[in-house]
Amino acid sequence: MRRNLSGRKYIIIAIFIVVAVIFVARLLYLQVIDDSYLLSAENNVLRKNTIYPNRGLIYDKNGKLLVYDEAAYDLMVIPRKVKTIDTVEFCSLLGITDSVFISKMTKAKKYSRYKSSLFLAQISKEDFGFLAEKLYKYPGFFVRSRSLRKYPKPIAAHILGYIAEVNNNEINTNPYYSSGDYIGKSGIEKFYEKELRGKKGVQVVMVDVHNRQQGSYKNGKYDSIAEAGKNLYLTIDADLQEYAEKLMVNKIGSIVVIDPKTGGILTFVTSPTYDPNLLVGRVRSKNFQMLMKDSLKPLLNRAIMGTYPPGSTFKVVNALVGLQEGVLHEGTSYSCNGPQTTPIRCTHHHITPLQLKMGIEQSCNPYFWNVFRSIINNPKYNSVEKAFGSWRKDVTSMGFGKKFNTDIPFEKPGSIPTLDLYNKIYGKGHWNALTIRSLAIGQGEILVTPLQMANFSAVIANKGFYYPPHLVTAIGSKENKIPRFHEKQMTEIEEKYFDVVQEAMLNVFEGEHGTARWSKLEGVKIGGKTGTVQNPHGKDHSMFIAFAPVGDPKIAMSVIIENSGYGSTWAAPIASLLIEKYLNDTIVRKHIEKRMLDGNLISRE
Repeated sequence: MRRNLSGRKYIIIAIFIVVAVIFVARLLYLQVIDDSYLLSAENNVLRKNTIYPNRGLIYDKNGKLLVYDEAAYDLMVIPRKVKTIDTVEFCSLLGITDSVFISKMTKAKKYSRYKSSLFLAQISKEDFGFLAEKLYKYPGFFVRSRSLRKYPKPIAAHILGYIAEVNNNEINTNPYYSSGDYIGKSGIEKFYEKELRGKKGVQVVMVDVHNRQQGSYKNGKYDSIAEAGKNLYLTIDADLQEYAEKLMVNKIGSIVVIDPKTGGILTFVTSPTYDPNLLVGRVRSKNFQMLMKDSLKPLLNRAIMGTYPPGSTFKVVNALVGLQEGVLHEGTSYSCNGPQTTPIRCTHHHITPLQLKMGIEQSCNPYFWNVFRSIINNPKYNSVEKAFGSWRKDVTSMGFGKKFNTDIPFEKPGSIPTLDLYNKIYGKGHWNALTIRSLAIGQGEILVTPLQMANFSAVIANKGFYYPPHLVTAIGSKENKIPRFHEKQMTEIEEKYFDVVQEAMLNVFEGEHGTARWSKLEGVKIGGKTGTVQNPHGKDHSMFIAFAPVGDPKIAMSVIIENSGYGSTWAAPIASLLIEKYLNDTIVRKHIEKRMLDGNLISRE
C-alpha cells in the first residue's frame, strides 16, 4: 500500500512540473516571441491609426471626372487620457462652442472611456494646419486622415448621392464599419458602396507623453495597407446633364434621357435639385436640414419616385396593344365630334373621321377610347376579364408597373391596375370597358415614373425591345462591363407594328396638324408624343416622350413639367433642345432656348 502511494506521489509531482513548464513556455512565447499581447499591453504608448482608403472616382461616359476625394481629417478622443485643458482656446481653435464641447465629450464617454471615438469630423486641410501646431497641448486628442467627396461641377446630385457617418444599425449589421466611418446613403454612392469604399488599413505608431507621434512601431510590422476603392464609369453625359439642369431651373419635374442602343441613362434630372457640395463636410447636417424643410422638396428624386398618370403619351401604348391584339389596323377609322363627343370628349376640333396615324398626330381622345374598347371587347377572348388580362400583360412587357432592378436605388414600380383591383372596386362581372374608360387616355388608375416613360420611348425607337435602364456601365476599368445590364428585354409587341406608330410620332413634329410642330428641328427626324396630364391638385402637367433620329435612334427620353399646362408648351420644346444639343452639339434655335431658360413656373406660396 505504501509502495503504491509513493508511486502516485511522483506522478502528481511530474504533472505539476509539466504544467509549470507549459505555463513558462507560453509566457516566454507571449513575451519574447509573439509581440501581439505586448502591443495590447502598451496601448498607453502605442496607437492604432485606421488608414482610410480613398473612395473610388466617378467618371461620366466621356471620361470627365464627376466625383473625387480631397484630404480631410477627423479629430479623435480617448476620454480617459483627456487632462485639464484650456477649453476656451480649444473651442476657439475648432470653431465650436463650449456647450458643443461638453456634448461631444459626454457622447464619447458614453461610448467608452478607454477606446477612441470621433470627436469632430471632416476638418479641412486648411483648418488642420492650425490645429496640428497646438494639438500637443491637448492630451487624449489626436487626428486621423480622412477624405471628403468633391464635385468639380454642381450637377447630378440625385444620381451621385451622398455619404454620411454610419448609424448604429449599420454598425450592428455590418462588421466592416465602426463608429465614425462613412457610408453611401443614397444614389450611386449607396448602390456601389462595396466597390467604392475600398479596404481600410491600420498603422501602429508610438506616441510620447505630449501626445505627439514618434514614428512607426517595429518598422510597420503590424501595419496593413489600405486599398483604394474601385472607380465607376457612368453612362451619364455630363455636358447634357448640365444643360438639362439649366433648362429645368425654376421648374418642378424631371427629365430622363436614355441611349436606346444600350439602356444607359444619359441624363437624369429631377428639379428642383441642389449642389452636391452642400452635403459634404461639417456643413452637411445643417444643409441637409435646410433641404429637408424646403417646401419644393429638392431631395425628392422625382425621376424614379414621382408617379404620374401618363396622359396622352399612353395612347401610343394602347395603339401598340390594339395592333398586336388584331383589333386595330393602320386604316381603322373612328369619328370625333370634338368637345361634344361622349363618353370621352376631345380637347379640340379636327379632321373626322380619322385613322390611326392622324389619331396619334392629333392626340384624339375619342379615337383611343374606341381603340381601348375594341381591346377589352375583343371577341377572341369571349371575356372582359381575359381581354383585360391580355391588355395588362402587353402593357407590363413594355416596362410599366414594375422595377427595372438595375443600379437605380429607391425606384418605384408605378402601377398598372389588376383584375383583383377592379373586382374589388366594382365586383366581379360588374365592370367593362366603359367602367374603366379612363385607361384609354392614360388616366384613371395608371401611374408611371418618368424613368418608365423614357424606357418606353426606347422601346418604340428599338421597335419592340429595350435594355434595362442603368447608370453605371463599368467598374474598375472601362473594359469591365456589367453583363446583366446589356441583356435585351423583348416586349409582347411584334416589330412590324412599330412602323406605323413611328411614322405617326414623326408627324407629331412634321405633320401639318402635329401637336409639337412648333418644336420641329430641321435636319433631324424626331418622333414624339405630347401628353397633358390631368392634375386634381392644380394646373395640368406637361409631358412629352421622344426619340431621334427616326430609323437610327441615338437618344430617347421623357420630360415632365409639373403644373405647366399642355405638353406642347414646355415639355416638347425642352425635349427638342436636348436632342439638338446631343446630336448637333450646339443650339441654333436660340429663341426657343431663351424661352425655356427664362421660364419660371414655380410659385412659393
